[in-house]
Amino acid sequence: MLKKRIIPCLDIKDGKTVKGVQFEDLRSAGDPILLAQKYVDEGADELVFLDITATLEQRKTLVELVERIGVAIDIPFTVGGGISSAYDVENLLRAGADKVSVNSAAVRNPLLITELAQQFGSQCVVLAVDTKQVGEDDYVFISGGKIKTELKTLEWIKTAEDLGAGEILLTSMDFDGTKKGFDIRMLKNVSAISNLPLIASGGAGTAKDFTALFTDTEATGALAASIFHFNEININDLKNTLKQREIPIR
Repeated sequence: MLKKRIIPCLDIKDGKTVKGVQFEDLRSAGDPILLAQKYVDEGADELVFLDITATLEQRKTLVELVERIGVAIDIPFTVGGGISSAYDVENLLRAGADKVSVNSAAVRNPLLITELAQQFGSQCVVLAVDTKQVGEDDYVFISGGKIKTELKTLEWIKTAEDLGAGEILLTSMDFDGTKKGFDIRMLKNVSAISNLPLIASGGAGTAKDFTALFTDTEATGALAASIFHFNEININDLKNTLKQREIPIR
């Protein structure tokens, strides 16, 4: 069994860390470098940095910030936002990123997944999926959750896996920032159709939510933001709690 990972997420806008609820009402959460160092000290297994307005603003992720992060921390980190080519990925990996997250560009050009997997390895390619329930089905949203696509979430994940994606980062827009627990229903559905490592995002509020996630689903990683940013949960304390629950944690 893969050991479970605790992964803080830093949503970056204008070089600062921000956090909202269901992708709206963003508020400042501090300096990303200082937060990253804090999470390393607390025992985070990995970090994710998402330049959340890069696609909307039609610009590239800030390579300079990635370089500063790479110097400041010594754990794996994934970078996403505005990535649309192998050239972008090469620059980010050279700057210090370990993996890249693709979302909107992959939806618009699915063969990008294959190109990146072939050039850099599947283990480097994280498919980020922003999903929301609309009526009876779950759909993929792009451009920072602003645009609904006609892609059904489960069908898109299966397609991306076949194209070479190495990991899934699933963010439930319905649960994002609500602190009412992870979207267990959706995560179970994803695991039923995909064999890829699955990172759950959206809804973490208490240590019990992480216990439920790792007990009730096949997710291998738990990603959270505000509860870590605003010191509601200490990562080391959380990992100790999970170990007491006999959950295999790194």
